[in-house]
Amino acid sequence: MPELPEVETVRRTLIELVKGKVIKGVEVLWPKMIKQPDDVHQFKDALKGQVIQDVSRRGKFLKFMLDDYVLVSHLRMEGKYGLYEKAEPSDKHTHVFFEFTDGTELRYKDVRKFGTMHLFKKGQEELHAPLVTLGPEPFSDTFTSEFLESKLKKTNRKIKPALLDQTVVVGLGNIYVDEALFRAGIHPERIAATLTKVEIERVREEVIATLSEAVEQGGSTVRSYVNTQGQIGMFQLRLYVYGKKGEPCKRCGTPIKKSVVGGRGTHTCPVCQPSPL
Repeated sequence: MPELPEVETVRRTLIELVKGKVIKGVEVLWPKMIKQPDDVHQFKDALKGQVIQDVSRRGKFLKFMLDDYVLVSHLRMEGKYGLYEKAEPSDKHTHVFFEFTDGTELRYKDVRKFGTMHLFKKGQEELHAPLVTLGPEPFSDTFTSEFLESKLKKTNRKIKPALLDQTVVVGLGNIYVDEALFRAGIHPERIAATLTKVEIERVREEVIATLSEAVEQGGSTVRSYVNTQGQIGMFQLRLYVYGKKGEPCKRCGTPIKKSVVGGRGTHTCPVCQPSPL
């Protein structure tokens, strides 16, 4: 599933491709993707004539800022956007078509059909699911050590599942939690409430640093991720532990181990991240 760096990269390329374009019409071949409104015809009718003013991001969600509406899109596992000439053929995995007045189309492809779209009147999108419960952005002033400590001290969960919780901080998934915890020297099975103030600040700093570097590199291509222009991310070349099972740790040379924490495949260095067990 794309995490914050990948979604941010898609956002930046989408702005280059579709900002200022006028929606002439919308075709939806898989109505189950449209979660709001309930009637897909209302969804299509509302979008006609709308101009894409901007594309923003909230956590792992894209926000298409229109004249009167905000379209909230979640890519889930395999979702991809691409800009095409209307005459170009589409494949069987293309499920939503946004036709523009200039003869181009923004197409949404999704092999697994897990992606979702919610359409809200502008100003209402943060008041309802799926955005209403989200925690702070990791790059925001509200993601402070004090805030993170207040969240972690209230839970008996392990630190990895706690950081994956989008109500604690948005944008983190399996790759970047593993990487940030390695950099912070914290084992993912540590009970979150046992972390000291110093450790919490270190985790916060490494979350921000890891995500910042990943954004600069265009995200990580570890499976099928490409941005909207078909380019792969490069941060996978800088990964310390994720996907490195059996390989020597870049810091100490100890083979990286893989385990399951909170139901997720997890990569750690046994020396750099001492086990609490």
